[in-house]
Amino acid sequence: MIVRAASPTDAQAICDIWNPIIRDTTVTFTDEAKTPPAISDLIKLRAGAFLVAEHGGKVGGFATYFAFRGGSGYLRSKELSINLAPDMRGQGMGRALINALEAHAREQGVHSLIGAVSSENPAGQTFHHQLGYRHIATLPEVGFKFGRYIDLILMQKILTSTDDIS
Repeated sequence: MIVRAASPTDAQAICDIWNPIIRDTTVTFTDEAKTPPAISDLIKLRAGAFLVAEHGGKVGGFATYFAFRGGSGYLRSKELSINLAPDMRGQGMGRALINALEAHAREQGVHSLIGAVSSENPAGQTFHHQLGYRHIATLPEVGFKFGRYIDLILMQKILTSTDDIS
């Protein structure tokens, strides 16, 4: 398995992983399909903060981080997103992606990463917990998909010590 920075040429493979999740699940609350041009633009915008994992030359998952909230007071906190192809789950790909994403985030001065996990995604909650993310909040009924309201679980991992402030 190889974890590397995503490139615009990965956009179609990322769409192929992401769009079934968008279309068929409540793992994400969005219902708008991703397009290769939009993903290509995201990859360029996030320059290094968008990673893919390959297995056998095929992209099997991706992870990225982005602004948690607007404003300078939030610059050192980021939200992460990770998705794997169904046949790549349970093989260490997610862990490898998150480890690489956290290393990149630390290098960029990110203090904390936040995973926003659907309450209907217990596997995602368990995954984050196993990697040291703490459940910090439940936001009741903030998501809406498939005709119902869904809770959002916020999970956080502190990446740097307060001694590292510069």
